[in-house]
Amino acid sequence: MTAPDDHVIVLFGATGDLAKRKLLPGLFHLAAAGLLPDGYRIVGSAPTRSAMSDDAFRTLAHDAVATFGRSKPTGPGWKSFEESLSFGAADPQDPGALLAAVRAAEDSLGGPSRRLFHLAIPPSAFASTIGMLGDTGLAAENAKVIVEKPFGTDLASARALNETINAVFDESRVFRIDHFLGKESVDNILALRFANGMFEPNWNRDHIRYVQIDVPETLGLEGRAHFYEGTGAFRDMIVTHLIQVLGIVAMEPPVSLAAEPLRDEKDKVFEAMRPIGPGDVVRGQYEGYRDEPGVAPDSTTETFAALRVEVDNWRWAGVPFHLRSGKNLARGRQVITLGLREPPLRMFPTDLADQEKNRANKIVIDFGDPGWIAARFLTKEPGPAMRLEPATMAFGYAGSFCEENGLEGYERLILDAMLGDQSLFTRAGGIERIWAASTPLLENPPPVQPYAPGSWGPEPAVSELIAPYSWHLPDAAEVLPGTFGTD
Repeated sequence: MTAPDDHVIVLFGATGDLAKRKLLPGLFHLAAAGLLPDGYRIVGSAPTRSAMSDDAFRTLAHDAVATFGRSKPTGPGWKSFEESLSFGAADPQDPGALLAAVRAAEDSLGGPSRRLFHLAIPPSAFASTIGMLGDTGLAAENAKVIVEKPFGTDLASARALNETINAVFDESRVFRIDHFLGKESVDNILALRFANGMFEPNWNRDHIRYVQIDVPETLGLEGRAHFYEGTGAFRDMIVTHLIQVLGIVAMEPPVSLAAEPLRDEKDKVFEAMRPIGPGDVVRGQYEGYRDEPGVAPDSTTETFAALRVEVDNWRWAGVPFHLRSGKNLARGRQVITLGLREPPLRMFPTDLADQEKNRANKIVIDFGDPGWIAARFLTKEPGPAMRLEPATMAFGYAGSFCEENGLEGYERLILDAMLGDQSLFTRAGGIERIWAASTPLLENPPPVQPYAPGSWGPEPAVSELIAPYSWHLPDAAEVLPGTFGTD
């Protein structure tokens, strides 16, 4: 792999939760793996009211890596990483400390370098921060910017945000980050489809009758009530994450895996999406949500969303895509299920119940970490009679490769941004097309329905939405090597 050019990486929101949990531990893991440039410096930044010394920032980073990192902060590797850290507070009206910190970092590298700005900040601060980068000259031609979700809250705000960004950074230097797309198991969907003759010829409406993308969460608000109350499950998860995964699952084969062909095919999927109307969606709110601190007593924000999406092109016409995500649900999972069509002639007698038959004839992709892939099918039960039973073939990432080689989503995407590879990042046009398809729902949302914490959302509405199909979430114990086989 080509090593990135020397970089000064500026983390806006360096004292926040995302930086502590993901960005600082991820950067140190990249350094420990030898994947950062030979010359790099990391400048933390936050508003002036949260200013700290370089030593205080190094202590914060040490504690973050010790608590959340895979590579522990010890030895010469940590000492070298620690020495790369500095801090420069900045407000749009007072960027002096940041400018000085960036100049000092670049001078210490002793040669030409690039700048990478990571905006791990609230959306309300995007415009002023990007404006400051433009006004101060920090957003020079050698600079790139990573933008965190949400990418707007509707079509109008997404367009306004894109105009703000593109006024300072041309689109080739903008990296809209979705850590789902940096997962090894999501990237592996491309390999599964396009490197295997047993799958790609069947990856279409003639052989697949439905697709499910299911990301339930057991977590509640986790102190994010102020953000979540103005966002909800649809904006927070469906638009940003699940529809992006849908784009990978449904895309046509690109002419290559280079950034432009890959993003072209994803954008065609978004262009082919039918408008999402109120009748295509079930919105839920877990009981007790309105009692959470920071939540309005009459809140209509959804903590659960399930929807049916149609992709109107030759490959997928008539195949429903069922998407589901929510807070305080029974289990946390990240699963794609492709339900295969049954053979047209049923020549085999079967004693299986309908639910068991429905569990067979599926391809299941678990894109949690580390992830696995399973194919479920019917086979003959040993014995004198021709009786069918469900069985499973599976591949699990855990234990299959040297796991130390794996990168978490943020790590992979930060590395790609340094390399200038936009393959797994979303274009402005793709984001706007998703919001355009969502406009009928946002303008006329159905009422939220209550559901009990620890359940699967508001019933019977959720089951009725996808009838005659049913939601399918197999346990890892059902499919991973050593435990799979007939149930």
